[in-house]
Amino acid sequence: VHQKGGLVYLDGANLNALLGITRAGDSGFDAVHFNLHKTFSTPHGGGGPGSGPVAVRRILENYLPAPTISMNNKTYFLNYDIPYSIGKVQTFHGNFLVMVKAYTFLRIIGEQGLKEISKSAILNANYIIQSLKNDYYLVYSDFCMHEGVLSGKNLKERGIKTLDVAKRLLDFGLHAPTVYFPLIVSEALMIEPTDSESKETLDKFIEVMV
Repeated sequence: VHQKGGLVYLDGANLNALLGITRAGDSGFDAVHFNLHKTFSTPHGGGGPGSGPVAVRRILENYLPAPTISMNNKTYFLNYDIPYSIGKVQTFHGNFLVMVKAYTFLRIIGEQGLKEISKSAILNANYIIQSLKNDYYLVYSDFCMHEGVLSGKNLKERGIKTLDVAKRLLDFGLHAPTVYFPLIVSEALMIEPTDSESKETLDKFIEVMV
């Protein structure tokens, strides 16, 4: 892409499998957004408040919305001197409080903590998928990252749909996984336990799913 003059964008909707392990820039991406309300501990109940700060390479710095926060002689200031800026994008500071929460989380957890988050998220997802692979259809045989995909198509012969499974989980006080996505998988169940669930919770989820 770069050889043809193009730029590469990373959808950082969920970075739970990458934190502390790799960086977008090192992988050749030119821009990435971070969904703070998914990966960096900030809440996302009731449809908000969400926040998605964008990071870019220096070659794109002069195109960012104005103002940016710059530093001069150890003093921060709002910089409007951005030659090719597209201007303001609604409220230019974004959802500030969510960013403060995410920043606080990062300062507390530290670099090693971020790596542990990813390792736990990956381990939890694979634990669930491997535990359920004989009861549901295993779509992909390789190990997954922070989320795994199963199919409930083998249940249809008993008159059970993926939607039925998701609704039944709610009866046991368990949040249902994403269903019918990805679209290319029939009766898809996309399970993402994240890093924060205990083994007891994972085992309860597996027991109910079976």
